[in-house]
Parts: sequence; C-alpha cells; structure tokens
Amino acid sequence: MTRAQILWRCRRGMLELDLLLKPYAENNLATMSADELQLFLQLLDSSDQSLLEILMGRKPAQSQPLTELANTIRDAASSH
Repeated sequence: MTRAQILWRCRRGMLELDLLLKPYAENNLATMSADELQLFLQLLDSSDQSLLEILMGRKPAQSQPLTELANTIRDAASSH
C-alpha cells in the first residue's frame, strides 16, 4: 500500500477522525516500522464510530498495542 493510499484511508466520515488521523499519518508514516504500519492499518479497519470511541479513550481497542497507538495518536493531536 502506498503512502497516498494510506493517507486516503485516514479520510473518514467524521471531521474529528480526519483531524486526528491525517496529521498523525503525515508526520509518522515515513518513520513507521513494518509492525507499526501494520498496527496503524489494523486500527484504520475499525468503523468510524468505534474508531472515534477508541481514539477518545472512551473504550479500549481490541488489543493493548492498539490502545497504546490510539493514546499516541490522541497525545500527538493535543500537542499541536
């Protein structure tokens, strides 16, 4: 999957998700390891509503690594 395709997948049906995902991807895709990229893509497989709940910390993700990634994305957004 190309960088452009991944960025396209970050465009969601909710503005809140767009504002969290796209900047994170733009700033981190180039330095993600293969495992980190796979985890990010797994997170993007979530439905919009579930993804918003996970990224807002309202519900845990399917695994601890996904929850940690969601926390990292949320922290990155709040630091800008």
